[in-house]
Amino acid sequence: MKCFNQIWQIALREVKIMIHNPIYCFCTVGFPLLVMIFFTSLMDDGLPQNMPVGVVDLDNTSTSRSLIRRLDGFQSSKVVAHYPSVAAARRAVQEDQIYAFLYIPKGTTDDLLASRQPKISYYYNLASIMSGSLLMKDLKTISTLGSAAVGQATMRAKGYTQQQIMAFLQPIAIDLHQVGNPWTNYNVYLSPVFVPGVMMLFIFLLTAYSLGMELKVDKGKKWLGMADNHIVYAIIGKFLPQTVIWLALIFAYEFYVFSILAFPHHGGVGMLVLLALLEVFAAQGFGIFAFGLMPSLRMSMSICSLWAVLSFSMAGSAFPVMGMDGALQSLSWLFPLRHYYMVYQICVFNGFPLLEAWFHFVAMIGFMLLPWFVISKIKNAMLTYVYIP
Repeated sequence: MKCFNQIWQIALREVKIMIHNPIYCFCTVGFPLLVMIFFTSLMDDGLPQNMPVGVVDLDNTSTSRSLIRRLDGFQSSKVVAHYPSVAAARRAVQEDQIYAFLYIPKGTTDDLLASRQPKISYYYNLASIMSGSLLMKDLKTISTLGSAAVGQATMRAKGYTQQQIMAFLQPIAIDLHQVGNPWTNYNVYLSPVFVPGVMMLFIFLLTAYSLGMELKVDKGKKWLGMADNHIVYAIIGKFLPQTVIWLALIFAYEFYVFSILAFPHHGGVGMLVLLALLEVFAAQGFGIFAFGLMPSLRMSMSICSLWAVLSFSMAGSAFPVMGMDGALQSLSWLFPLRHYYMVYQICVFNGFPLLEAWFHFVAMIGFMLLPWFVISKIKNAMLTYVYIP
């Protein structure tokens, strides 16, 4: 019972520290809530819509104008300007006035009717991968529809039936079924990894900051003294209030995205609870481990910030890990966010049992246990180290 009382007293001490230090308020409540609202509202529409597109129509016939109207009718594209030349349209792309443009040369309609295979060109800016790929798809579709429309009219004039026309124009019909996210909603793809990644960033930094401040203000000996120099009890008591706050925030986030925004979650509520526990304890374990490696406020926070920022690239949500070089694939196993993302993808998003993601689950447990390798070094630092700015 004495150990529980010690943990409770240390936890109360930590609550007082958090109340009197605005950094804790901003990093545990203010900024995380701002991040949740920002990312989920940023991609609220699911896909970018009405992205500006230009047209260079030197043919200026009913056929070319029909193609332009069809392009403007797509959800992602909006024709905002007509340009007299390719050079003018290219300049508009370079000045970020439009993301892409369609070039219809003079004589296109005549060549189509004479079956001379005219060339319709389209140019798009791939500096932004999402906008470039979506507009490329629209422009490619328009180019295909242009030749198909003329071919359909010609074959109909020759007396072909609709079935014969479609067999010639589209010999293979594609029946597309997108598993898990049939709406192609980028909010569903990206928010479940970006928001937890930023949350892990705050947990990393605040964990290292909490330990580093004990050295900075020379209160480490007093902190350990409250636990009779039992470093395990001291750490449990110190991070108990933070753990409660982090779990409350993450549960609120999961309720918001999976209940209110209705993100797909085939794994059930139990898996979401387990995922939240893994996220918080693994991030705190890594933060304590980083401080144990470098018992310095500045160095430990630098390690945590570097590891958290690299996690977004190594998680595999924006660029698949299997497409990276072998060395980077091996390095990806050292990031908690990578394992969190894999457990989410396998067990929550796709609804497979935890056994299918057992290696990533064990890896998250491993991050929780990392402090055991440096716990004696942390105790030694609190008792003997002198803070050096």
